[in-house]
Amino acid sequence: MESGQNLKRRMKSVQNIGQITKAMELVEATKMRRSQELALHSRPYAYAALELLGTLSDMKDVPMPPILRERPVVRTAFLVMTSDRGLAGSFNSAVIRKFEQFVKANDIDPADASKYCFIAVGQKAKTYLERRKMNVAASFIRTGDLAKFSEAEPIADALIKGYLSHEFDKVTAFFTTFVTALRQDAVQRDILPVTYETIRQSIEETIPRAGRYADYARSESFLDGREKEYLIEPSPREVLEELAPALLRTRVYHAILEANASEHSARRVAMKNASDNAADLSDSLTMIYNKSRQAAITNQIIEVTSGAKALE
Repeated sequence: MESGQNLKRRMKSVQNIGQITKAMELVEATKMRRSQELALHSRPYAYAALELLGTLSDMKDVPMPPILRERPVVRTAFLVMTSDRGLAGSFNSAVIRKFEQFVKANDIDPADASKYCFIAVGQKAKTYLERRKMNVAASFIRTGDLAKFSEAEPIADALIKGYLSHEFDKVTAFFTTFVTALRQDAVQRDILPVTYETIRQSIEETIPRAGRYADYARSESFLDGREKEYLIEPSPREVLEELAPALLRTRVYHAILEANASEHSARRVAMKNASDNAADLSDSLTMIYNKSRQAAITNQIIEVTSGAKALE
């Protein structure tokens, strides 16, 4: 049986770890509530922006800006969005696993720099891509626990610049959407070019089908396919050239908010599980220590009794 001194040392270590994870759980619970509020309250505007962007991209006889035009795909950019830190359960691995499943299902060689490039958001994504010698065209880290719109602009601008310069012809994003505090889904979305079908799919997949958040900002007219007529002034071309990039930035920002809410939810659950495990392990070690101490005392009593009888 392990010595009492070693058991006491292990008990102290487990208790210290439990205190740390409990503190992290409380911190993440606060961040989770705030990030969830940001993500959920941004959904009405995000859905409206997505609906407008999708409707405009489907308009006939209107000159479309370049980011709304489809073209033959020669090179694809993958936007992989993770967190900067770990200790978030399966949050980061779920995004990476989604990307790997997509690569396998479509028989893609991600190391082929002539056909594919990568844009990493988050230190974990950057590290993953660099370790596998993939072509990282740009990376963005430290987007913040509660991201501001200004933090999403450089990412969206990099996508727009690369698309307009024909550096790549399509952008596919991998990130996590917030469903509930206990469930976050890793998803794959086509960001560029913007088409009616990709926008419709994005809205349909983002709106939860059940749960307390199921009725948040449903865009029924868009999902039902009812057409809308817009009177665009001063001219459709001028308005769309300014509006399309702004709406794309909104879409990227909303994806970051969803990912942040998912990250803090996942980390809070992970820290709670770690705290519970530390408490259980501490109880088990305490029981083992008490049994060891009781056995040692019993042995000492037997030795004293045996010595007394020997003297008689």
